[in-house]
Amino acid sequence: MEAEMTLRPMTAAEQMYSYSQSQQLMSQTGCIGHLRADFGSSGELFFSSWDDHRADLKSEDFKHEFDEVINTLREDAQYGGILKNRSSLSAYCWRHRDSSFGNDRNEYGFRADTPHYSYLLRLNPSRGEYNIYCYCYIRQWLDRHMRQAEKGIRFITPNYKDVFRISDGDRIRMTLPSGEKLEQPCRYIDETHLEVGNSLYNICEFAERMQHNGVKTIPLRSSLPEKCFSTLESTGEMIVITKGEKGYTPTGVFPQDASPREGVTATNAANGVTKAQEAAMVAGSMFGWETHAADPKNYDELGAPIRPKSRERDDSR
Repeated sequence: MEAEMTLRPMTAAEQMYSYSQSQQLMSQTGCIGHLRADFGSSGELFFSSWDDHRADLKSEDFKHEFDEVINTLREDAQYGGILKNRSSLSAYCWRHRDSSFGNDRNEYGFRADTPHYSYLLRLNPSRGEYNIYCYCYIRQWLDRHMRQAEKGIRFITPNYKDVFRISDGDRIRMTLPSGEKLEQPCRYIDETHLEVGNSLYNICEFAERMQHNGVKTIPLRSSLPEKCFSTLESTGEMIVITKGEKGYTPTGVFPQDASPREGVTATNAANGVTKAQEAAMVAGSMFGWETHAADPKNYDELGAPIRPKSRERDDSR
């Protein structure tokens, strides 16, 4: 093809942009539209359809390049035959297992970039499924938005005091005065706007509504596990801490072949839970999930709190 093109697995943050999103997000990220395709029952055909999202951005240059991109990914051996047929697509995904979304839908993601456009490929090698979704973006618009979204989504009081931040795409739990609990995903729009579920808010407007309605909001960070083990210091008993819940659940288990701390560390490690995550889970269950201490990024690999840089500078004077 005429333009230089690179192909690599998507990052976790990019995976969110390989699905249809709100019109607000698709507009400001420059999502031109998306292709949906499958290889038919034989696995050798190519049936496709196109949906516009920003038809005003679908220039003749884009249409020419998009045809080239799809044909190149189907025919050029340089790109591993990723879109040649279903068996070739499946083999390519298997060779790049780091591209897996890690969900139960058998999805894999790759990003193709040209100088002006980005193509986010969400692939499913299963027969009977749509095998290809390709979301097409103005590259500069998408990258600019994603850089800004790395700051996270702010939650504040009506007086603009920071309460907590979450990563783009993380969920919150809202507890109503009745005790009913609602969970919603949140998306970054800009410094002062967010989406909660399907609704767009100014961050101050959201804070005022929650306060007016007596709703308690906490983060459910994706950087934390759903559950982890810890120890009850007074007895050495292993306990279970559940994300978003106060307190702990006793297990009645007392490690016999190791110290309580060694037993918990080994059990958590076997479940992919780090010491930083355990420390944040303990803090959240005790002091509140919205607190600074309930975020694992604030601990080192040994689970010790990371000293704020500002404090280090103050202490060094």
